[in-house]
Amino acid sequence: MELLISLFHVFLQTLKDVVPIAVVIFGFQFLVIRKPIPNLKKVLFGFFYVVIGLTFFLQGLEQALFPLGKLMATQLTAPEFIYAGLSSFPDVIHWDDYMWVYIFAAAIGFATTIAEPSLLAVAIKAEEVSGGAITIWGLRIAVAIGVAVGISLGTFRIITGTPLHYYIMAGYVIVIVQTFYTPKLIIALAYDSGGVTTSTVTVPLVAALGLGLASTIPGRSPLMDGFGLIAFASLFPIMSVMGYAQLTEWRQRKQDEKDKEESE
Repeated sequence: MELLISLFHVFLQTLKDVVPIAVVIFGFQFLVIRKPIPNLKKVLFGFFYVVIGLTFFLQGLEQALFPLGKLMATQLTAPEFIYAGLSSFPDVIHWDDYMWVYIFAAAIGFATTIAEPSLLAVAIKAEEVSGGAITIWGLRIAVAIGVAVGISLGTFRIITGTPLHYYIMAGYVIVIVQTFYTPKLIIALAYDSGGVTTSTVTVPLVAALGLGLASTIPGRSPLMDGFGLIAFASLFPIMSVMGYAQLTEWRQRKQDEKDKEESE
């Protein structure tokens, strides 16, 4: 019964959030464009499905993904897990004691990115417009590697307590340098990849992981240290996609040189 009441409240809140979108779309259609909406019944059913889907999704986040991410962070950072076999726990935190946390962060970042529907949609369109030069799996794996590295580095930042802006500033300096040497075809797509990967699947688990780590590691603040992982998940895919393009271009250039030498 409690679950149904909670679900109903989420449904009403979701409906309230979706109404402004419907008002803008229908308002422009009827007042600016001044044409009826084709298949109005189908569109209305679509909006209803959106509200139902978002309701169950938000309820699922609250009941499963957020608690699961926090639970994993709590278990992996528990002193009895990290210092298993020792008679006493050290007073000072060492970053290399948390290797399993970094591995878990990289694994969850890679897995959630591969499952991200928004990234899949972009990858499909990228393959279509590039005529197959950019493959779906090539782009998805390149982005997933970037997210995995970024989240792993972000957990290192939380554990060590180092300032977030140092990492972000250094990262964007690398991105700027890469931009000058990356094939122009891939630059815009690389910048977009950082945004589309931080969506419905990745964000809940990553946010829960960061907050869980900051809550369980002594001396860390959930507000100051817990947030920021999503910034890493947005930044590092830009690097990895441009790096993937640079590597592909370098290999192609080497192959062309080899073919030219063989032909001579």
